[in-house]
Amino acid sequence: MPRAPIATIPRAGATKRAGTPASGPGPRSHPSSTPPAVRERRRLARRIAAWALMLTVWGGLALGIVLLVFAWDLPRPEAALETTRRPSVTLESADGRLLSTSGDLYGETVRLRDLPVHLPTALLAIEDRRFRSHFGLDPLGLLRAAWVNLTTGRVAQGGSTLTQQLAKNLFLTPERSLRRKVQEAMLALWLEGRFTKDQLLEIYLNRVYLGGGAYGVDAAARLYFGVPARRLSVWQSAVLAGLPRAPSRLNPRANPRGAAERGAEVLRAMAATGTLTAAQAAAEAERIAFPPRPSRDSGWFADWVNEDLASRFPGSADLTLRTTLDLRAQALVEARLEALLAGPGAAAEVGQGAVVVLDAATGAVRAMAGGRDYRRGPFNRAVSARRQPGSVFKPFVYLAALEHGLAPDSTVSDLPLTLGRWSPGNGAWRARGDLPLEDALAHSVNTAAVRVLARAGGAREAAAVARRLGLAGPFPNDATIALGTGEASLLELTAAFATFANGGMRVVPHGIAAARADGRPVPAGLAAPARAVQPEDAAAIRRMLEAVVSRGSGRAAAVAGRPAAGKTGTTQDFRDAWFVGFSGGTVIGIWLGNDDATPMDDVRGGTLPARLFHDILEGLPRS
Repeated sequence: MPRAPIATIPRAGATKRAGTPASGPGPRSHPSSTPPAVRERRRLARRIAAWALMLTVWGGLALGIVLLVFAWDLPRPEAALETTRRPSVTLESADGRLLSTSGDLYGETVRLRDLPVHLPTALLAIEDRRFRSHFGLDPLGLLRAAWVNLTTGRVAQGGSTLTQQLAKNLFLTPERSLRRKVQEAMLALWLEGRFTKDQLLEIYLNRVYLGGGAYGVDAAARLYFGVPARRLSVWQSAVLAGLPRAPSRLNPRANPRGAAERGAEVLRAMAATGTLTAAQAAAEAERIAFPPRPSRDSGWFADWVNEDLASRFPGSADLTLRTTLDLRAQALVEARLEALLAGPGAAAEVGQGAVVVLDAATGAVRAMAGGRDYRRGPFNRAVSARRQPGSVFKPFVYLAALEHGLAPDSTVSDLPLTLGRWSPGNGAWRARGDLPLEDALAHSVNTAAVRVLARAGGAREAAAVARRLGLAGPFPNDATIALGTGEASLLELTAAFATFANGGMRVVPHGIAAARADGRPVPAGLAAPARAVQPEDAAAIRRMLEAVVSRGSGRAAAVAGRPAAGKTGTTQDFRDAWFVGFSGGTVIGIWLGNDDATPMDDVRGGTLPARLFHDILEGLPRS
């Protein structure tokens, strides 16, 4: 009998689908045979790849938009070597020494090969030691600066490269903002791609601002040390290399001590990089010394000279102006004025003063102090302040009388006088009756001056004489003009007295002797002296003014062995005290008072002003 088939029991894990052979090679497994975990990982990978692609596309697009936003107002970088600046004005003293600069001062364009090697070396040591190796941005430098600033708790280091500084200096404003920093980085990358490292360093050295209006190392070397950049010493190079951090605050003119300390810091940085030994750096630091400026307060003179340059020298050329300022006379004036104000002036409640020293033959201003201290305020009391001149005005009244036929020996009454409700007083003067005009002026007798005015044709004639000699007024049209109730500046009065000193020629006060525009001589526009008074009348007034000093109200002005002439002036309640006089070819004008017009303590023209005239004249060389 046939045997029944034996059922086979499949082994564990050997289950197969219906229709699938039990053994032998078969077709590739269907995806459904992949485990679920594997399928999930594959789906996640596909999603990540898709998102990465989307983020790359959209991120790139967003980055492009951001860069466009930052770049839309970027300056044209091709203008890297173009310069837009204010024309510079350089003022020199009468002997050629640098007095002041304004505008944007540029020196010669220097090449790297022509400079002493220690100049660029000093700059890189303190500003960007990795300049030769980075690509315009320095990630390591940024990280180092961030760490130092974090650990010190203050901004002790900056991470900007020299290329970034150049980009900022050439194209951008000093504004601190994210926008400006991004633009700075973009321009730095452009500069690195456009120029070689040496070219970048050369552009930087020629364009960096170094304080005092000086752009570039050559202008700064000439401004601070009086030498071209090619001749800079090691310590001088270190000082200049230290200025870009804070040029206005650390330059030798504004802050000599700060400039010296910063220069020493640069020298230590050079030693740290191995370009100097520690001993060499210390020795160079010991050599740092800046010559003192010969004048503290010549700023008033410089401001006065600069007032009308635009109209006198139109155009955009750089100007170099040789001025009339005598630095020795200027220093003398400043010292004598301060000594008087600090001593007897303080005791007499005198707060301010002004002095002008002028050449009688030409009108050239040799010295000018517009106040006690220019640094406390630039208001020029010698030029801009208009005050009543008091009895300093009387020589113009007496000149009008001479031109109407009177002479120094003509007599005039000094008795009391009343005009309407006005009665001029004579102070402590005791009336004598009739006295010569010379004596009346020498002792500054008020009633006599009013009578002389009447015999000279009245107030209009006196005002006309004053205007002819350079006083602008205004003047009152009444008898009080004889006592100086009009208005005048100290500079006007000093120039007008030059007419009495030089034989009758009116001079225009000026401060420029010669001019050069872009190195070429140009006319300085000087006005030639012109006849304003007949020689005999000028000589008569001079004789009368000499009597003021020899035996009149101005005796305190006399200097032994030096003939002098002048006139005192005092206004009501001792608010203003004047002395204007001359000796040889030098005219000196002096005003003392207070800015708020408060009275002084019995200060008259014949006291402190005359004494100051004496002190200044005594220190000046004979002319």
